[in-house]
Amino acid sequence: MGTRIATLLVSVGMAASFTSVPALAADDDVYVHQVGTYDYLTQPDFTGLAPLSDAIRGATLGLGTFDGLDGEFVMVAGVPYRVGMDGLPSIVDPQRSTPFAQAIDFTPEASGPVAPGTTCANLGPVIEKLAGTADGIIAVRVRGTFTELVTRSVPGQSVPYPSLATVVAQQATFPLPGRRSVLVGFWQGPSMKGLGQPGLHLHGVTADRKAGGHVLSCTVGSDVQVSVQRAAGVVVHDEH
Repeated sequence: MGTRIATLLVSVGMAASFTSVPALAADDDVYVHQVGTYDYLTQPDFTGLAPLSDAIRGATLGLGTFDGLDGEFVMVAGVPYRVGMDGLPSIVDPQRSTPFAQAIDFTPEASGPVAPGTTCANLGPVIEKLAGTADGIIAVRVRGTFTELVTRSVPGQSVPYPSLATVVAQQATFPLPGRRSVLVGFWQGPSMKGLGQPGLHLHGVTADRKAGGHVLSCTVGSDVQVSVQRAAGVVVHDEH
């Protein structure tokens, strides 16, 4: 039997109610493409919905996970990586199934330095100033040397799935102090509730591509720059 892909487009300023699809955007509008939603993961359900390629086709920046939460997905400069429980990034087959992934063809609209000592938890005002808003969905890249950086990955899960909190309690953490790294992800405001993790969600890899994962915490050094791109909205691809 064939597979049907349902595509939902949610524009910035439109509540993420998943009830209607607005008119297609202009050619110059840039959208985040994603498979699944954060709400889907919190059900909990970690079953892959579609191949990673549905989200990352034509994209250069992204994050997410894999079927059964088997590792962290991070895309930097158009290259897709999986970070497993060993903390090592490896290039991943884009046909691998995912329950949640977000990606965008990243072209920064604004960039600026970050004051040394700023933590990831306090990057919100920096992003808002550069983007001119804290609502909608904003693609973010943070790169430079971090005096403190901790990433993680989680082990793969099987049915019946435990809660997301239970899975996170099994995480492996990777302290990466003093490492030059690239962190990528999305800032998601109130109008995007349910689509992605609220606030700032970052995954990353070190510059030498020898470590990475989901970013738990960071403190920026003296050479860190933040770049942002406001997306017009989100296109959600779900396999049924």
